[in-house]
Amino acid sequence: MNNSKKFIVSHAPFLHNGSGVAERNYNTIIATIPAILMGLSYFGVPALGVLCLAVSSAIGWELLFNLASKRPISVGNGHAAMIGLVLGLMLPASAPYWLVLTGTFMAIVIGKQIFGGIGANPFSPPALAYAILMVSWKTYMDYDAQLIHFDFDFPANYLPVAMKAFGPEALTNISLWDLFIGHQVGGIGATCGLALLIGGVYMMLRGFIRWEIPVAFIAGLLLTAAFFHMANPLKYSGPFYHLFTGFALIGAFFLATDDSASPVNTLAMVIYGATGGIMTILIRNIGQYADGVIFAILLINLINPLVDKIRPKAIGKVA
Repeated sequence: MNNSKKFIVSHAPFLHNGSGVAERNYNTIIATIPAILMGLSYFGVPALGVLCLAVSSAIGWELLFNLASKRPISVGNGHAAMIGLVLGLMLPASAPYWLVLTGTFMAIVIGKQIFGGIGANPFSPPALAYAILMVSWKTYMDYDAQLIHFDFDFPANYLPVAMKAFGPEALTNISLWDLFIGHQVGGIGATCGLALLIGGVYMMLRGFIRWEIPVAFIAGLLLTAAFFHMANPLKYSGPFYHLFTGFALIGAFFLATDDSASPVNTLAMVIYGATGGIMTILIRNIGQYADGVIFAILLINLINPLVDKIRPKAIGKVA
C-alpha cells in the first residue's frame, strides 16, 4: 500500500454562491433608499445633513483606524458606509454634528473594529452606538424636541412611542395608516413602515438576509403585544400600533439581521428573532424605556452564541 497518497477532507463551505461582502453592504444601502426618501420628505435638508455626516464620518473613522492599526484599507467594501447610514436613519434630524460624530465613532471603533473588524463584532454596531448615545445624551435623543425645529404637515401630537405611557385612549385620533406611512415623529428613516417593509422585502428576495429572523421578530412582537392588549385593553395598545412605531421594523430588517451578531441555523434564527420581538414588548410595556427595540437587539446579540449551538445533527464525522 502506498502511504504517500492521502485522502484529504476539508471543512465547509464547499461551494461559493458568488456573493461577497461588498455586494451585501451596497445592497443594504439600496434597501434603505425608500426610508431615506421618506425621511427627507418629512425632515428636509437637516435630515440630509445628518445622513451625509453619518456616512462620511463612519468611513473616516474606519480609514483612520486602518491607518493607525496598519491594517489593509477596508472602506471600499461599503461596510462602514452601511453602518453609518443605518445609524443616521435612527437619529433625529435635529441631532447636532458632535452627536453624529460621536455615534459613528462608537459604531465603527467601539462596536466593530475593537473586536477585530468585520465579521467579529458580537453586537450590531448601529444598535450599540445608539444605545450609548441614548443613555449618555437623552435630551438630544428626545424626538419631541424635533417639534421645535420642524413644521410638519401632520398634527404635532403624533408622538406614538412617547404616548404609550398614556394608554390607548391617547391614540384615538391616530390611525394605523398614518403610522404606516410615517406620520409620526421619530428617527429620520425609522418612521415610515411602508418604506422599511419595501427595503426588508427587497433584502429577503435578493437573499442578503434570511426571512426567519425578521419574520420571527415581527411575529414575536405582534403575539406578545396581542396578549398584553387582550389582558388589559385599557392599558396596553394593540399589536399593530407597536409594529408601526419606534424602531420595530428597522430593528427587524436592518439590526437583528447583522451577519456577525445573528445565528446561521434555521431553528436558532427563529428563536433569536422571536426573542427579540418578545423582549421589545416586555421593555415597552413594563420596562422603563418607551421603545425597547435597541435593548432587545443587544440582548439577543448577547445570547446569539448560545442559541446558535442549536444546529442539525451531523451526518458523519472525519476522524
